[in-house]
Amino acid sequence: MGGAVVDTGDSGVKAPDGGWGWAVLFGCFVITGFSYAFPKAVSVFFKELIREFGVGYSDTAWISSILLAIIFCGPICSILVNRFGCRPVMMVGGLFASLGMILASFSTSIIHIYLSTGVITGLGLALNFQPSLIMLNRYFSEKRPLANGLAAAGSPVALCCLSPLGQVLQYKYGWRGGFLILGGILLNCCACGALMRPLKAPKKTSEVDEKEKKSKPKPKLLDFSVFKDCGFLIYTVAAAIMVLGLFVPPVFVVSYAKELGNEDTKSALLLTILGFIDIFARPTCGIIAGLKWVRPRCVYLFSFAMIFNGTTDLIGSMAKDYPSLVVFCIFFGISYGMVGALQFEVLMAIVGTEKFSSAIGLVLLVEAIAVLVGPPGAGRILDATKNYMFVFLLAGCEVVLAALVLAICNMLFIKRKPQQPDPPAKMEMAITETEMEELNKEPKDNQDNGGGDNGKKQAIEHEAMAKSDDKKVEEPESIGVDSIEVENTSKKMTEPNGVVVEPESSL
Repeated sequence: MGGAVVDTGDSGVKAPDGGWGWAVLFGCFVITGFSYAFPKAVSVFFKELIREFGVGYSDTAWISSILLAIIFCGPICSILVNRFGCRPVMMVGGLFASLGMILASFSTSIIHIYLSTGVITGLGLALNFQPSLIMLNRYFSEKRPLANGLAAAGSPVALCCLSPLGQVLQYKYGWRGGFLILGGILLNCCACGALMRPLKAPKKTSEVDEKEKKSKPKPKLLDFSVFKDCGFLIYTVAAAIMVLGLFVPPVFVVSYAKELGNEDTKSALLLTILGFIDIFARPTCGIIAGLKWVRPRCVYLFSFAMIFNGTTDLIGSMAKDYPSLVVFCIFFGISYGMVGALQFEVLMAIVGTEKFSSAIGLVLLVEAIAVLVGPPGAGRILDATKNYMFVFLLAGCEVVLAALVLAICNMLFIKRKPQQPDPPAKMEMAITETEMEELNKEPKDNQDNGGGDNGKKQAIEHEAMAKSDDKKVEEPESIGVDSIEVENTSKKMTEPNGVVVEPESSL
């Protein structure tokens, strides 16, 4: 199962940016699709579950919330990945994901759905989602924004397929048969896990290997030092606020359309439209984020994407008919795709490859708490007001607030410190010491010239003082014999006894 090679990620292997990485990208594409599309696709069955168990919208919304929250159960995945590697963790996760949906098909109460679909399937998808992102980060460096965009496109592709498929399965086999078939489909996660081949360092001699093992500290199962990074803290707070409202519209848009009097198939088509637009938005945004002048400012592009998404929610809350909802889904698909393509790219850029496995686990844990509150809270508002406008207004305000926190805090607290030159006195001392070392290495026959050493010292000191007066700071390594020779060739040092000494001979 690949347990012989634990892919700790700190072997110093350069990311190939291709090769087997494209197979890893395909596996990440499928896993991302299952992880993000399943909570939305399950919403197709909500109406039948409400009739079956006699519950309200807020009760069924807990299914998607628990599923998303468990998928974002990051620290457990980080510890398992750092201990056993990505491949075995993902293959075991595929079995859990399938088992949860199969058990859900035999449920007799909504609590059983929470435990099977929410907890067990969510845990299985979590053990696939996070390791696939870690492997993608290790296989791509220069092409990472594009790779993230392509992998994130798995979510809308799966949504376009799973949402109509769920509707068809519900008509033909009921929600129980639909859950059973979806459980079989999730077994493909095991095949994707098999693609996650760990990167191997080049072979070294046994002596070098032993020295590295002794000097190398043991890898931490969970590295909490990322909290010392101000950029990581800002990103975590903004991400937690963002997910409070980010997943609410896709969960409720189908029910919103049904409430307006549209047919079930026509209502489910909205998720397909949203996913179809999302397919093209994510790779396109990945290409844009990879441009040289955009990549250093990726945080602000991410902030713009969130503002775009939140504004779409605010305007979409005014929709009163099916065409309005179609327009909403088009713009929501574009903005949602931009957010999906950039959220983990920005995190990778902040913490780097070595700490990414721990960082993503901690971020997902914070997001899990927010996800657990977001959709059920929106369901409570819907049950109390019977008006979808307030649900979309709340979601839009939360996403816009997250964008403002990220952008403003980055402008205020994340600044590049300019490289300050060393003080002139220290620089003069460094120059003098470097050149004095060269002076001490003179041939013995040149030391017989008596006062020649004093003349050379005076020339070197004069040169150092001139450089300090001009305030030109240079590295000591850049001052070599050539610079001394160029200046001294135009001068000849005359000793008190009248002997003329050529500087070249003393060097």
